[in-house]
Amino acid sequence: MGGDGGAVVGFVGLDLFSFELASSLLRSGFKVQAFEISTEMVEKFTELGGCKCDSPADVGKGAAAVVVLLSHPDQIQDVIFGDEGVIKGIQKGAVLLLSSTIPPLHLQKLEKQITEGKEQIFVVDAYVLKGMSELLDGKLMIIASGRSDSITRAQPYLTAMCQKLYTFVGEIGAGSKVKMVNELLEGIHLVAAVEAISLGSQAGVHPWILYDIISNAAGNSWIYKNHIPLLLKSDIDGHFLDVLSQNLGIVEDKAKSLPFPVPLLAVARQQLILGISQMHGDDTSISLAKIWEKVLGVGILEAANKELYKPEDLAKEITTQAKHVKRIGFIGLGAMGFGMAAHLLKSNFSVRGYDVYKPTLVRFESVGGLAANSPADVTKDVDVLVIMVTNEVQAEDVLYGHLGAVEVIPSGTTVVLASTVSPAFVSQLERRLENEGKDLKLVDAPVSGGVKRAAMGELTIMASGTEDALKSAGMVLSALSEKLYVIRGGCGAGSGVKMVNQLLAGVHIASAAEAMAFGARLGLNTRKLFNVISNCGGTSWMFENRVPHMLDNDYTPYSALDIFVKDLGIVTRDGSSRKVPLHISTVAHQLFLAGSAAGWGRIDDAGVVKVYETLGGVKVEGRLPVLKKQDVLKSLPSEWPFDPTEDIHRLNMGKSKTLVVLDDDPTGTQTVHDVEVLTEWSVESISEQFRKKPACFFILTNSSSNCIFLKQASALIKDICTNLCAASKESGNADYTIVLRGDSTLRGHFPQASLEADAAVSILGEMDAWIICPFFLQGGRYTIDDVHYVADSDRLVPAGETEFAKDASFGYKSSNLREWVEEKTAGAVPANSVESISIQLLRTGGPDAVCEFLCSLKKGSACIVNAASDRDMAVFAAGMIQAEQKGKSFLCRTAASFVSARIGIIPKDLVLPKDFASDKESCGALIVVGSYVPKTTKQVEELQSQHKQKLRSIEISVEKVALKSSEVRAAEISRAVEMADAFLRAGRETLIMSSRELITGKTSSESLDINSKVSSALVEVVSQITTRPRYILAKGGITSSDTATKALKARRALVIGQALAGVPVWKLGPESRHPGVPYIVFPGNVGSSTALAEVVKSWSVVAGRSTKELLLNAENGGYAIGAFNVYNLEGIEAVVEAAEEENSPAILQVHPGAFKQGGNPLVSCCISAAEQARVPMSVHFDHGTTKHELLEALELGFDSVMVDGSHLSFTENVSYTKTITELARSKNIMVEAELGRLSGTEDGLTVEDYEAKLTNVHQAQEFMETGIDALAVCIGNVHGKYPESGPNLKLDLLKELHNLSSKKGVVLVLHGASGLPEKLIKECIENGVRKFNVNTEVRKAYMDALTSGKKTDLVDLMSATKTAMKAVIADKIRLFGSAGKA
Repeated sequence: MGGDGGAVVGFVGLDLFSFELASSLLRSGFKVQAFEISTEMVEKFTELGGCKCDSPADVGKGAAAVVVLLSHPDQIQDVIFGDEGVIKGIQKGAVLLLSSTIPPLHLQKLEKQITEGKEQIFVVDAYVLKGMSELLDGKLMIIASGRSDSITRAQPYLTAMCQKLYTFVGEIGAGSKVKMVNELLEGIHLVAAVEAISLGSQAGVHPWILYDIISNAAGNSWIYKNHIPLLLKSDIDGHFLDVLSQNLGIVEDKAKSLPFPVPLLAVARQQLILGISQMHGDDTSISLAKIWEKVLGVGILEAANKELYKPEDLAKEITTQAKHVKRIGFIGLGAMGFGMAAHLLKSNFSVRGYDVYKPTLVRFESVGGLAANSPADVTKDVDVLVIMVTNEVQAEDVLYGHLGAVEVIPSGTTVVLASTVSPAFVSQLERRLENEGKDLKLVDAPVSGGVKRAAMGELTIMASGTEDALKSAGMVLSALSEKLYVIRGGCGAGSGVKMVNQLLAGVHIASAAEAMAFGARLGLNTRKLFNVISNCGGTSWMFENRVPHMLDNDYTPYSALDIFVKDLGIVTRDGSSRKVPLHISTVAHQLFLAGSAAGWGRIDDAGVVKVYETLGGVKVEGRLPVLKKQDVLKSLPSEWPFDPTEDIHRLNMGKSKTLVVLDDDPTGTQTVHDVEVLTEWSVESISEQFRKKPACFFILTNSSSNCIFLKQASALIKDICTNLCAASKESGNADYTIVLRGDSTLRGHFPQASLEADAAVSILGEMDAWIICPFFLQGGRYTIDDVHYVADSDRLVPAGETEFAKDASFGYKSSNLREWVEEKTAGAVPANSVESISIQLLRTGGPDAVCEFLCSLKKGSACIVNAASDRDMAVFAAGMIQAEQKGKSFLCRTAASFVSARIGIIPKDLVLPKDFASDKESCGALIVVGSYVPKTTKQVEELQSQHKQKLRSIEISVEKVALKSSEVRAAEISRAVEMADAFLRAGRETLIMSSRELITGKTSSESLDINSKVSSALVEVVSQITTRPRYILAKGGITSSDTATKALKARRALVIGQALAGVPVWKLGPESRHPGVPYIVFPGNVGSSTALAEVVKSWSVVAGRSTKELLLNAENGGYAIGAFNVYNLEGIEAVVEAAEEENSPAILQVHPGAFKQGGNPLVSCCISAAEQARVPMSVHFDHGTTKHELLEALELGFDSVMVDGSHLSFTENVSYTKTITELARSKNIMVEAELGRLSGTEDGLTVEDYEAKLTNVHQAQEFMETGIDALAVCIGNVHGKYPESGPNLKLDLLKELHNLSSKKGVVLVLHGASGLPEKLIKECIENGVRKFNVNTEVRKAYMDALTSGKKTDLVDLMSATKTAMKAVIADKIRLFGSAGKA
């Protein structure tokens, strides 16, 4: 939207400012129409090409934006809502710009009235003012505020109207609030300036001298520099006080209403009222200087009219006639003093120094100085003695205290007092030195400039004293200073100038604190507020220097708060002695005292803001707040009600362009499936893709690791775009849109900063706009009101405050995307020129509104996209496709969510090993971790914690592979390869990672070089591993890219889907080293701390040990599972190997008899074997006949237990079973129980035939109410061998029991499966048996192998028995129908 299309902008009211605004719009190509009652102004306007309107209503007709001047709330009704008011003519979707300084509350009420009464009117408050800084002197500035969508709509007009635009997103009224903060500062600065000039004049310093020195020093402000000359020339009258007082009254009232303390403002206003009271009635013609003379009792004008001189010229005189100095004594080697003394050494003086802090003396000696033991020791044989101590007490002590300097000081010595002390102290000291009778001379020479300038000899020095004294010290003063002023008036005059400077500096720091805290209380963005005020009349040297400390919450003491406790104490004491009332200075002094009393005396003097923060409950720190995610998402408008995915599919089937995603690393595929990836970009490969006519394909550029420097990135993009053009022509002019997929946490090159845009445009031609969209739901990245957030649990953290922003190579500060663009482009793309699509527009306007907005963008502009849901992204994508079909072309810099939305991806289930058949592989998985972000480190720690038994870790030393010799590097790589091959062959999940201590270089390029060496070391390790892994997981963008392309030699891959939200799985191409092996690309910045462990768990060969799950799967699949009794390691291995070979689930079963012999070690072996098996397997405790043994079993890690109360009465059995079931449920352990009783013998337990009982169906119904999961039935089956006549199973009873159990969700179990014929087994399965207990036949196979006598060696015997048992188990597995069901 802009002048290109000749949009119409209307004005209601034309004053000097708005006339300039209208003129700017006309020059920019807009059509401008206006209503104004002043004939003269209308004539000027029409001469420029503007159109005159007859009423405010006419102004709105056909206008895309209307600017309304409001100087008073009373105008609102007539101008806006009257019979011919603006609202009568304004069109739907127009922008209403309120150019006003009326209070924010009125503006907010007005906005509510307008938006409630008229749909889709975008209201923006626009405060217009002229810049005061050197950069913007006299240029128009606009402070605009409003909702994000309103600001976005108004942006083209605002930008065209002014030279500097500041936008505050949120409530309207920010302009009025900024105005109040600025007026607060101007009022305080004016009163402080008058106090300063009055005190200096009373101290005998010429006002114009004060003005000239301080306007170039730390005490300067815009008010001081621009108003003091008018004051001294009597060119400003009392009317100024009246206007300023009224404005400050509004500010003070606002502060009271909040409530918020503004003591400096309050006392400044009282001074203004006192000044007004000195005027005669309504006569405001009296000069301001005369008024202040009456108020303060100082003859300012008389002092200003005295003879002038140039302090710089006097300084030149004394330095050119300076006496030679050989030896200098220096007392006070603090931060400033040490730098001064060290610089004198560099200037070839001999310097002997003293300080009470002994380590400083050692340091002084190390730079060539001579250390003294006392002030007296310093003073021997010196020509000049420099004193640079903290205060008057210390100065007195070093001169006249114990071992003081005066006692031994040589006659004729010149003492230079460089400390900030009161003029009265200096005058008194001069008299005392004269009375010593040693011809001692004193130079009053306070310094200013800070530690750095002290060390460089670039201080500002204000010297005073006798001519002889000044000439004696001239060489020293000259060596230490960049600016040397000699002040007439004798000793004390120099300190008088310094005192006045400190008065202003102290007040300006305190007023800056009051202003920024007040702004924070008003709800303003403090960093933006600082930027605005720095260009306004409220600025000062101290404001611009100290407020950044407040914004950064950095109170490193460059100048301690206690220094101003001392310096303003000097000011107030001197004012009192000279009878000059210093109201503003006294209040500022009290604020510093309050800070010191609170314990902040030793922090930076900007820390005085903490007084306001504590009292007002605010934070000036200019950081965006961390928000509650749920609250923010709830506050947004409802999503667009229609899912545009079908429309996207329809559009993609038509004329939609193929989306070509140039991805700097493989992690960008994290939201798509069934999309191909190329890792090289030959014309042939791209042509092949175009011929397939896909909706999308990726080209992996690997620019994260390879294109370290901007020019390299540019060359790579140029190469790819050239090949894309050639391939497009070769494939019949295939049309496409390019997306540069970037990091969702804003790391990496911004295209326009990295020359990538120029590279793409040089090949593809100029684009209509850059689209910047880092939203990525799966990674918790949201863009709201132009601010990009990273979700951390239930919080939204501004991206600039996260660990990602501190990246050694690609770090940044800004969370606001507009400001981020400006930061990344080093100001080439100003924040206020960046367009924005708001969530409001997406959710209320839908795809059509997006299309309209995109089509209206100025060619070549940058546009950010706000989004907080996948629906938002889909709406944008649909609108963008519409715009493309209208001929628009875009280059996109986006995160992964945009890609899936743009091609209409419909989510599918997570990818698991069964989708690849990789669960049949016997080797371990390979996990490669190179990412250094804290999130990855936490994820690795959690992985190691959760997978202790199966995971093996190999840590590669970053120091050895990146910083040591090639031999050390090669040895470290070989070590890792050898261990990895061994672990993988043993079936262990193998983690290869770089050491977690982050090693960075001195520069970002050095850090990237270290990263590159580490990445290449990981590549070499993976390249040299010979074992084929079950799957490969690479963690981190650079790591996953290099592993795929360099280590695995993949040239293409297919994205199958996701292993976890945001974690893509690739199927590597046939040309790769491991074709068909699943390749999991795990981004460094995705997922919770447990995410990596979760993926490894879900991709383990067995996804858990649950007997209940095994049996439920069997019930659903119509097969049964074998539960095989085991007694030793050979038996356990026989079950595991048979089950793995048959790809069948199985149950390892421990009988009480076996447990009695094998104990805990046997159970532990079973559990370990089940956990490491490549098929689902659980461990079951069989026939628990006593409560004691079952309670023990529940604590040993069994997955299920059998409660055998068959020897009890039915009632006792029910009670017994119910008790154990309740205990087992609390531990998530499955329970099997028996009803009826089997005859036969098992592990020494015999039940005679007469004791056997069949299961009673009626009792079974009640028995199942105990909560059991499985019922062991007695239908004629026996433990051990069946009689020669064969088994006689009651299948009709089994059928009845199955009908009952299936209703209750209970599975049936049959003990005594040994010896049952195949036909009977199958009939049992058909009638609901899902678990068969097998013991006798397996035991017999073991005993037969043991007693055959064919094997004599123990190892051979173990092998033979295992083989024999395995054969029986495999037969049973096939018989039960579970083979292939794992």
